Amino acid sequence: MASTVLSLRMDEELLARLRNHAAKRGMSVQDYVVRTLMRDDFDERFKASVDETERFYGPGSRGRRGSMAGPGAE
Repeated sequence: MASTVLSLRMDEELLARLRNHAAKRGMSVQDYVVRTLMRDDFDERFKASVDETERFYGPGSRGRRGSMAGPGAE
């Protein structure tokens, strides 16, 4: 996969917070930010697929076909 450069400006306080979060996970700030963006992108795509499934099967389709949340979630 090819990579590109994304440059952004942020205030010192935000950068310090990002450094702190990344350090707690043993990551660089760059890796932490990329993983956060990837996770957010996954969450959006997952929600879109659930919404599409509900549109296909109709409202309340989760209850008829089983909960997507897993056992004990009710």
